[in-house]
Amino acid sequence: MDWLERAATLRQWTKGGARAPHKPLLLLYALSRFQEDADGELFYSAVEEDLKRLLAEYGPPNKTTPAYPFHHLVSDGVWEVRTAHGPGSPGSAVRDLRAAGAAGRLTPELRAAMRREPSLLGRMVRVLLDQHFPPSLHGELCEAIGLELEPAETDGLSPARRRRGRRMRELVLTAYEYQCAFCGYDGRIGTVPVGLEAAHVRWWAFGGPDDVDNRLCLCSLHHKLFDKGVLGIGDGHHILVSQHFVGRSPAAREHVIALAGRPLIGPQPGVHPVATRHRSWHTDQVFHGATRPAANLPRSRSRGGSGSRPQVSPRTPTG
Repeated sequence: MDWLERAATLRQWTKGGARAPHKPLLLLYALSRFQEDADGELFYSAVEEDLKRLLAEYGPPNKTTPAYPFHHLVSDGVWEVRTAHGPGSPGSAVRDLRAAGAAGRLTPELRAAMRREPSLLGRMVRVLLDQHFPPSLHGELCEAIGLELEPAETDGLSPARRRRGRRMRELVLTAYEYQCAFCGYDGRIGTVPVGLEAAHVRWWAFGGPDDVDNRLCLCSLHHKLFDKGVLGIGDGHHILVSQHFVGRSPAAREHVIALAGRPLIGPQPGVHPVATRHRSWHTDQVFHGATRPAANLPRSRSRGGSGSRPQVSPRTPTG
């Protein structure tokens, strides 16, 4: 039985690139608990709050319930549910799972396979992370779930993985003149840029192309906040800041809240800015909550040169 293939092909509701990481998050959580107790059961009433938190932090902006994956993951052959009345889930309603004392765990076949081949767990985790989340969140998500993996455990082949363009990072950083499109940070050690990353707008895991019009040059901080849905890109290529973000320190106000409403620092003339279809996907599937009003702060970046060039509207490429 190919457990990696099963992890890669979980049955999910998908339409128009919508994110549905409910089953992957539950399976990652179950793999973590397997590390603690290989035969332990997860009672829905005991893990409901953990799963709610994971869905709120790493799921799409729309409200959802952990009862859905707890019930439906059974159909993928990696998860089983039982109640005091015997095997089988009582349904996908929260009240039914609670009232029946429903408990779930990985199937006996999968547990046996991971005992025979300990590295299987790490390889399944890698497949789930690659399929459903951007690389900037992988380490944090493992920590949040409690997964402890050795580097060798995550090596191995993931089914049908797309290959990224090796030169794309350099092309993106060059297009944005080696500065963060949100804050203008442009640090280097000698001639080598540090803390700058080529971020996908529409995630690679959800069909986002490896093209400049789906990429941004971002500093490490703003890349993480962009992938967590704290930051986004609105109409007119202005920066969105989620009202869900709370920061009282001067640093939080300066580096995050004060960005609200500011124009994105655009790419060089002649380079495609972020395409509307990718920007809209990020707003619908990643950005969390209502947007903060534009900050009542001076918008001058006082950096001079090309670093202060805002992108007010998409440019038409000239070459």
